[in-house]
Amino acid sequence: MADFAVSEEKNRWLKAKMEQLGIAEKDLEERFVHSSGRGGQHVNKSSSCVYLKHLPSGLEVKCMESRSQSLNRFLARRLLLEKIEGAGGGMTKKELAAEKLKRQKARRKRRSGAKYGTDTAKDVDQGPETGSVASTIRNESQ
Repeated sequence: MADFAVSEEKNRWLKAKMEQLGIAEKDLEERFVHSSGRGGQHVNKSSSCVYLKHLPSGLEVKCMESRSQSLNRFLARRLLLEKIEGAGGGMTKKELAAEKLKRQKARRKRRSGAKYGTDTAKDVDQGPETGSVASTIRNESQ
């Protein structure tokens, strides 16, 4: 496997991850196509977008995050490894981050409900809340 325009540590990580998942370079079909988007005349003239296909599984990845073809080759392989890992039943980093974000939002919603007295919150002193702000104000003023 060729070294890409990233650090030696990242190149070693990529090789180790590919060996761990049992993916060889000969299992990958790699094509270079013209990018689109930002980058000006450079992306219109050069083929820096990388299309990568894992032949045994049929998974495909297209990467055009950078203007550098070598960096896009590394990023495409990393994305493909994440996809293959996710297809194997394990949760990918992206899915773990989304799950964490979902839990954080639910926690914030519960806390704001308790703070501002919405229907979803339960008031400790009064039991379940009825959802009427006026009745809560009347009970506090008595």
